[in-house]
Amino acid sequence: MRVSFFAALLSGALAAPVAAHHSAAQFDTSKQVTVEGVVTRYDWRNPHVYMAVRVVGPDGQELEQEIEAGASSVLLPLGLTPAAVAIGEHVTVRGNPSRGGPGLMVLGRELVKADGSVLPLNIRSAPSRAAPQNVLATSIAGTWFPQTQGFYGYTESRAKWTLTGRAQEEAAAWSSRSASYADCIPVTAPLLMLYPVTSVIEIGTDVVRMHVDWMASERVIYLDGRGHPVNGEATLHGHSIGRWEGSTLVVDTTQFASHKEGLSLGVPSGSRKHVVERFTLNADRTHLDYEVVVEDPDYLTESLTYRSQWNYRPDLAPTGLQCDLEVARRFLLQN
Repeated sequence: MRVSFFAALLSGALAAPVAAHHSAAQFDTSKQVTVEGVVTRYDWRNPHVYMAVRVVGPDGQELEQEIEAGASSVLLPLGLTPAAVAIGEHVTVRGNPSRGGPGLMVLGRELVKADGSVLPLNIRSAPSRAAPQNVLATSIAGTWFPQTQGFYGYTESRAKWTLTGRAQEEAAAWSSRSASYADCIPVTAPLLMLYPVTSVIEIGTDVVRMHVDWMASERVIYLDGRGHPVNGEATLHGHSIGRWEGSTLVVDTTQFASHKEGLSLGVPSGSRKHVVERFTLNADRTHLDYEVVVEDPDYLTESLTYRSQWNYRPDLAPTGLQCDLEVARRFLLQN
């Protein structure tokens, strides 16, 4: 059993920063850590999976190395399951060390089992798994998985946004230590609809419900012809009304509560945010085309438009896990 630390420039997915939850600033993503030993703890929890591996330190003494993995709702569709790792199992974990030095939390990237099989511990560590063949959607109803590249494409596109002075100031002052997810408060549309987690759409006569497996988020879209209420209460996911344009669902949402990450991680939104989304079943019937237009005069000087796709994944199921406040705040203890 051993733990080794060595500097190495990592390429591709391994070198990319973590953005799906809190910042990876506390970890040195330019260096790789290899942790080899026996699993002593495996906590399948939300919004992060944690484990501990018993290793032999440089001084020859045994110690437990803490490993932080990604969100259970993100990793489950990529192949990591509650039963994938057993206590007492010998594993090798590759990841990134804490900037605070050896012995502190390691950011896990992938886990190699004794039989050579590799399990992802981070969203960047594995491509989306293939959808079942010959299974076609008949409408936008069903179980979907937003493509990972769509999520990262959106977060990286913020460099092109025209932010107001207020937005620039608040973005500069933003820190993962004060972010809303540390209090189990999820992001909102449009970022919520791009998260690479299982999303289930249920279509009724007068209402559409969207269940997003990110901190148990649910959106309700009214189809009964009502408008937005005058002086309605601002809420986390806003007030949504929808209409059908052929087979495309058009959703208009206003009355969002102000949010620290309402436009993107580190970019807030205000109470005047207005989101118009279009959900269309692709002609191949295995993808859903997602288009969104966002206006927020408090933080954007002009509207932004973004397009992405979801994969049809009827083989997936949500984790069903509620956000665990202790787990959500655990990373705050690492600095």
